[in-house]
Amino acid sequence: MTRNPTTAMVAERAADTGMASGLEANELSVAYGGNVAVARATLHAPLGRITGLIGPNGAGKTTTFNACNGLLRPSGGSVRYNGRDVTRMGTASRARLGIGRTFQQVQVCTGMSVRSNVALGAEISLIGRNPLRQFTGGPSQRRVVIERTNEALDICDLTHLADTSMAVLSTGQKRLVELARVLAGGYQLLLLDEPSSGLDESETARFGDILTSVVRDRGVGILLVEHDMTLVMAVCEYIYVLDFGNMIFEGTAAQTQASPEVRAAYLGEDAAR
Repeated sequence: MTRNPTTAMVAERAADTGMASGLEANELSVAYGGNVAVARATLHAPLGRITGLIGPNGAGKTTTFNACNGLLRPSGGSVRYNGRDVTRMGTASRARLGIGRTFQQVQVCTGMSVRSNVALGAEISLIGRNPLRQFTGGPSQRRVVIERTNEALDICDLTHLADTSMAVLSTGQKRLVELARVLAGGYQLLLLDEPSSGLDESETARFGDILTSVVRDRGVGILLVEHDMTLVMAVCEYIYVLDFGNMIFEGTAAQTQASPEVRAAYLGEDAAR
C-alpha cells in the first residue's frame, strides 16, 4: 500500500501477483487551460480483477477515465494497455485492442429493442476499421453477432426482455442493457462509469453479482468508478482514491475503509464502523 506509486512499482506489482497487464496509467496528468484536473495519477487495472476508482464529486474520476479510453489527450504521463503504449491512440483504436466503456448517463437507443441494442456492441466490435462490413459481412459474422448477443443477454438476465422496446424499460434495466452491450463487444477490459446510478438496492446487488461472475468466468478486467460504497466494497479487490485530482490512497477494500485519510476526504466516519 503506497501513495501515488511509480511506474516501476506498478510493473513490479503486476509481475509479483501474476496478473495480466491490463490497463496502466502512469504519472497521468490532464489540464484544461491552466487548471489541472488530474495530477500525476498512477493506477493499475489488471485483467482478472475488479479495480475501484472512488472519490468525491469533482475529484477527477471521469477525467481519468476519459484519458484512459482516449476521449482526452493527457498533458503528461502515459497510458499502456497489455504493455503497449496507447497514449496517443483514439477511442476506436483502443476499443479494437480490447477496451470497452460505459458512461455516467444512460446511453441506449430507445426506439430499438433490447436485443438490437445489445447486438450493436457485437456488430461494432466486428466492423473494425471498415463500416461497410456491417452490410457485407457473411453468415459467419452474423452467427458471431447472434451468439455474442444471446450470451450477453443471458449473463445479464435479459433474455426474457430481448424483444421489448427500450422505451418501456426502467433505469435499472437500461443499465443492464448497457452492460450487456459492452459484454457483447468481447472486450478484455471494461471501464464502467457509475453503472449503478439509478438502481435500487436489490438491482445494485444483482449488478454486483453479474460483474463478479463476468470477471470469474471470462477473466476480463474492470475499472469501476462508483459512488455506491456498498457495491464498491463488495466487488472491488483493490481501490484507488482520488481527491482534487490527486491520487491520495490505494489499497484493498478493508484498508480503504480503515484509512483516516480516505474517511476525511470522502467516506466519512461511519464507513469504518
